[in-house]
Amino acid sequence: MKTRKDNTVDNFHGTLVADPYRWLENSDSEVEAWVAKQHELTEEFFEPVDPREDLKKRLTELWDYPRAFVPSKVGPWYFYQENSGLQNQPVLYRKKGLDGEAEVVLDPNLWSSDGTVAISNYSLEQGARYLAYTVSASGSDRQEIHIRDLEKRENLDEVIQWCRFTNMAWLNDEGFYYSRYPEPGTVPPEDEVNFSQVYWHTLGTTQDSDVLVFERTDAKELGFSPFLTTDQEYLLMHARHGTEPRNGLYYKKLGEDGTFVRLLEPGEAAYQFLGNEGSTFFFFTDLDAPKGRIISIDVENPARDNWVEVLAEQDDVISQGRYIDGKFAISFMHNAHSRLRIYAGSGEFVEDIPLPTMGFIESLSGKQEQSEFFISFASFLYPSVNLHYDLKTRTLSPFGEQKLKFNPEEFETSQVFYPSKDGTQVSMYLVHRKGLKLDGDNPCLLYGYGGFNISVTPSFSASRILWLEMGGVYAVANLRGGSEYGDHWHRSGMLDKKQNVFDDFIAAAEWLIANNYTRPQKLAIEGRSNGGLLVSACMTQRPDLYGAVLCIVPVTDMLRFHKFTVGRYWIPEYGDPENPDHFAFMYGYSPLHNCKPANYPATLVVTAHGDDRVVPGHAFKFTATLQEAQEGEAPILLRVDTKSGHGHGKPISKIIDEHTDIYGFLKKVFNI
Repeated sequence: MKTRKDNTVDNFHGTLVADPYRWLENSDSEVEAWVAKQHELTEEFFEPVDPREDLKKRLTELWDYPRAFVPSKVGPWYFYQENSGLQNQPVLYRKKGLDGEAEVVLDPNLWSSDGTVAISNYSLEQGARYLAYTVSASGSDRQEIHIRDLEKRENLDEVIQWCRFTNMAWLNDEGFYYSRYPEPGTVPPEDEVNFSQVYWHTLGTTQDSDVLVFERTDAKELGFSPFLTTDQEYLLMHARHGTEPRNGLYYKKLGEDGTFVRLLEPGEAAYQFLGNEGSTFFFFTDLDAPKGRIISIDVENPARDNWVEVLAEQDDVISQGRYIDGKFAISFMHNAHSRLRIYAGSGEFVEDIPLPTMGFIESLSGKQEQSEFFISFASFLYPSVNLHYDLKTRTLSPFGEQKLKFNPEEFETSQVFYPSKDGTQVSMYLVHRKGLKLDGDNPCLLYGYGGFNISVTPSFSASRILWLEMGGVYAVANLRGGSEYGDHWHRSGMLDKKQNVFDDFIAAAEWLIANNYTRPQKLAIEGRSNGGLLVSACMTQRPDLYGAVLCIVPVTDMLRFHKFTVGRYWIPEYGDPENPDHFAFMYGYSPLHNCKPANYPATLVVTAHGDDRVVPGHAFKFTATLQEAQEGEAPILLRVDTKSGHGHGKPISKIIDEHTDIYGFLKKVFNI
């Protein structure tokens, strides 16, 4: 398909860069018409033999299993979200006691006919009467806070607007602290996601009565997340600059006048507050410890000479931790899968807690004053299961039940290590049917992410089971840019070292081919968001290496990503194209600007109209550029969803539809 080009050219530090599809960044009738034609092209690809009906039927069966999110205990109640199977959104439940009768607290499936309104976050005051929760619509990152009286079973009148991923820090049952952004129209459009502010909301009042607690007009790109210590003596805030993990921490003692104490400033290291004993604060940090350690700081004597190391850096990376009942529950990553250990408050090792299989602790939930905690644990072949651990009895037991619509014993998981271009050893997981023949003829799907300090670890997806049932191999590479091996692993794949990530992924593909798991014609690569940047860069650098590309909600324009919504918050990770030194390496790999005429593999680019994190213009411009550059016969297709966003809060029905198209695409391309 040919797309209209214009003569837009930008001058970057003396380099002229053409941007002929700039008009596709808009949301006007011409762009809508272009998207409609792309939809027709995609639907034509599936004719005359369309495999999607049978695939959708099986996907629906696989997705129809109960799954619960990790619980949290408040007062006598256990609160948790659960999806019975095919509900578009999980329902919030509570039960009194571990074996109590579950009762519905909130059912977002009743809020819209198509399931596109979702709960983003929720928080309860200590008495468990009042619930504050955030709501987002159509996948947007924008949220509203609502408040429910659980005793009266009705919502309060007040609604708080202009929030994004805020938490609600309750002070008794009086009200809560939260973060928000300026009201649209009160600042220039580009600043509507700047100037994060922390407010206090008194229960039973309107938002215009809320009290501004903290802001930093001198640092408009800092974001703040307020929370309270368990004893409710201190109000704390994590301070972050965009997606940079090296955060700061400010605090104030409640009931005292004065400003916030800026204990730790952003930019030096990552600090996660774990708990406190009076004025002694416990932190997980990677300061002078790339794999993490635990320290304590007495805020009444905060000089660094007085800091105490509670738990030294280990061979394995600390993934997450909690301070519970005077002990530390620590989840480590050992070669990108989890180990769970308990340490005394003084740092002495207490015990290892055996986990069911090689998998990953997705979340760990517990409060300082309690003597129990929950973990959400998953593997490639088993859905997430919630496990309850009692620190008094030292027993681990399931919370809820697991029902499967397939036999996991038919498949196996292994882990291999392969050399990247520079000799660095990289981990990769392989999942497939038992008894797989290494004849080079297996369809293989290679997944990666490689960025933002995010680990790619064992996790479950019903759609992956469909791929395994189709005879496919599923491979997951633990690329640099993530945090699988600590802060150094992350920093080896960001800014001017971003090419390391692409080299790691290309080397994974070459290893799979060299070891006869597959061949280029049957190798598909998949990446989402930053992973979309990964696969689009790898396909422009090595189009000969793959038979299919799944490029989902991708970042592809590395010279303009910072000009849209929250894109500028990614500058610490990617760099700033306005900086001539950064421009050189960013322009060198930017997928949009390195898409030259070549024989490209079959490609499906996926985006959504409502994506206000990675705007669909990235996907539109890359699709048009790739279609123009394609010298081969393989299709270059675009899928655009409506009333959904970057992925957050997407209804199950839309998830199934998207994966039906994805696996239908692979089935046709590979003639499975």
